[in-house]
Amino acid sequence: MALKIPPVFVLLLFAFAMYILASFLPFGAFDFFGRTGLMYAVWGLSFVLICISVLTFYRQKTTVDPRNPQKTSQLVISGVYSYTRNPMYLAMLFILIGFGLYLGNAFNTIIAALFVYYMNEYQIKPEEKVLTALFGKDYTLYCKAVRRWF
Repeated sequence: MALKIPPVFVLLLFAFAMYILASFLPFGAFDFFGRTGLMYAVWGLSFVLICISVLTFYRQKTTVDPRNPQKTSQLVISGVYSYTRNPMYLAMLFILIGFGLYLGNAFNTIIAALFVYYMNEYQIKPEEKVLTALFGKDYTLYCKAVRRWF
């Protein structure tokens, strides 16, 4: 693994950066009808995604610890994992998008995009190397069939 920073801690760092940006940037503020409802809907979707993802891992009796992908005992490709290879990270992105809606600053989308970049480079790609080594052709075929994020 390239970095051993827990993804939840990464999420909190990016959320803090969003808060700082929204607090000190004198422009970029926005508001629209339904913003609060959309924020709660996005957060609700993230909660559902995380719950389904974790339950799927527990049912398959494999690790949910992203810092140690070598402990993965089974390749999980069913349920939500047949639509996205990283539903937990997608849920974290939705948490940031919801937080950006809460803060009401358009420039927070840049921080959300940087979160995607960071996760791709320092979390997902190293995980994919380990999973390819563990599961070989099965994982390679899965990667071709299912997108990384959406």
